[in-house]
Amino acid sequence: MRGKEGMKSERKSTTIVGILFIVATLTSILGYQVILSPILNAADYLTAVAENDTQVIFGVLIDSINTIVVVVIAVMLYPIFRKYSAASAVGYVSSRIIEAAILIIGSISVLTLVTLSQEYVQAGTPDASYFLPSGTLLLAVDEWAFLLGPGVAFAISALILNSIFYQSKLVPRFISVWGLIGAILLLAADLLAMFGLSTTSTIFMLLILPIGLNEMVLAVWLIVKGFNSAAIASLSAQTKINKV
Repeated sequence: MRGKEGMKSERKSTTIVGILFIVATLTSILGYQVILSPILNAADYLTAVAENDTQVIFGVLIDSINTIVVVVIAVMLYPIFRKYSAASAVGYVSSRIIEAAILIIGSISVLTLVTLSQEYVQAGTPDASYFLPSGTLLLAVDEWAFLLGPGVAFAISALILNSIFYQSKLVPRFISVWGLIGAILLLAADLLAMFGLSTTSTIFMLLILPIGLNEMVLAVWLIVKGFNSAAIASLSAQTKINKV
């Protein structure tokens, strides 16, 4: 009876995790790419931010949902992953917390830019040009946060996640292999961007596309199929043996 209840609980958890993966992706795209990027990349970005301050704040709030969700995903998967490897489980949670922390830094820089832009517009004189270096600095912080948070930290978490999946067989190996390759390509894209590759270039987009598609396929699989019950049973049995 307890076994059936445990399986139902784990099935419910995997369904929720699958939904959260989709929520994280959608809120990140909507908040940052759709709402924030056009404003932050405007030629006169300080004026654009000031004129669309409510939209910018809303975009940050939407993007913050992703910040929260990535940690919740890791925490929900921890009880299952620790049956396989406590170190890997802790590593996955830690990498997602680091990702969230970096995302928060990026959000703070954008919100600070809102205040700066309002002061810039109110100054309304040629002397207001001294605001530009500060604005450039805040944009740089946001850009680096983008590369290091959803970029490097996420790539590392994806490597850990798919390594666990590959060895435990919780999901089909084609998904975990795809995820490992996608994570490596994402890491390569971020490293290239650090040395000058534009994050809007075709090369960058092609490099990050595999991991994005992989995460959506994984999400759908978790919602529809859940984890491999045989693999879960094997992990649970191994945990009992280790305790003995």
